[in-house]
Amino acid sequence: MPSDRRTRKRLATRQGISIVATRLFLERGFDHVTVDEIAAAADVGRMTVFNHFPRKEDMFFDRDEEGREILRDALRQRDLSVTPIETLRLLAHRLVAEQSPLVRFTAAGQGFIETIEGSEILKGRARAIRDELAQEVTAALSECAGRESTDSDARLAAGLLLATWTVAFIQAHRTFRREQDTAQATAVFLAIIDQGTAGVKAAMSGTPYA
Repeated sequence: MPSDRRTRKRLATRQGISIVATRLFLERGFDHVTVDEIAAAADVGRMTVFNHFPRKEDMFFDRDEEGREILRDALRQRDLSVTPIETLRLLAHRLVAEQSPLVRFTAAGQGFIETIEGSEILKGRARAIRDELAQEVTAALSECAGRESTDSDARLAAGLLLATWTVAFIQAHRTFRREQDTAQATAVFLAIIDQGTAGVKAAMSGTPYA
């Protein structure tokens, strides 16, 4: 918990804007909500919104940085007896056990997915985030092995891992949409993570990452 009063106030303002924006996006669709409407509903000025969120879509993907930090920390703080690829598989299981909102498959999550599906801007940003994550995972994997951040093995491993996680997320949400069963959707997510990770380990055999 930040101890500085100004920092706490800033974080509270950011969270308030994010909550209001997300509610409006889910109710009306991302493309039909303006920044001015968000500012008015959050009782802040337009420039205050942009001070916290440079792009409108940043308000929707407001947990993006949290997810990146979790990935980076998992690799940097890993048990050295566990390979980097296995570390990320274990991370998926830990996030599920902790009921992290990043891997929660519920009715509320369906609204999030449907909002993305209804906006080309959000779909484009989601693709960009995935590409950015691949670069960050590449750098983090390279760091684990003491290699250059442009290491081709790390780049390949990161691409395969991101593909695994992407498929796992999509299939888990589809399962929930069809069955309305969080436990079943979560089981699908972890099964794909485990299966995909096994494939990545086989592909990266002989490298420091597997």
